[in-house]
Amino acid sequence: MTRLTSSILLLVAVVVLGVSLWHLGRDNRRLKENVATLSEGVTYYRTRLGASAASVARMQMTIRELREQRERDIDEIRSLGLRLRRVQSYATAATLATLHLNIPISADSAQLSYNECDSVIGKTQYRFDYSTAWMRVWGIIRRDTLMLDYRSVDTLHQVIHRVPRKFLFFRFGTKGIRQEVWSSNPHTRLVYSEYIELR
Repeated sequence: MTRLTSSILLLVAVVVLGVSLWHLGRDNRRLKENVATLSEGVTYYRTRLGASAASVARMQMTIRELREQRERDIDEIRSLGLRLRRVQSYATAATLATLHLNIPISADSAQLSYNECDSVIGKTQYRFDYSTAWMRVWGIIRRDTLMLDYRSVDTLHQVIHRVPRKFLFFRFGTKGIRQEVWSSNPHTRLVYSEYIELR
């Protein structure tokens, strides 16, 4: 073997080793950031306008890690007809809505006379409680007041994905970027969504 061939092989080995170390270092930094994100958790606060808000650092996962750790999320993404390799990001946010009402009841509002009210409600109070996996309504009906509590839980999922160009049966490149948003709560109906990417 000539000295030139040895030098080229050594150079190739150094380049391969350098690239491998660079990839390992980048992956190590990603995993450290993920651990820091998990230990930091979610920060909840109110905006200056009084709205409820949450702040969380991003986590980075490979498709293989997502498959191993979030199988249910993968199933939900696939149910949209999306391929994982075209997904750029996936986010979830859970909401809890609560409401407490004290509503005065009069004979006019109930469209009953006081005698009819007494026969329906009596001189005591009537309690009610209705719940599903996503909501709960409970309260007390008195002769002159309805006290009502409402609680609803919802989880919103968001996927940002690439839409490929199509020619005959081939898919290639990127035609556009789309956002898909869906709710886990069957009682929720999405009425608006917007995705803005700043450059």
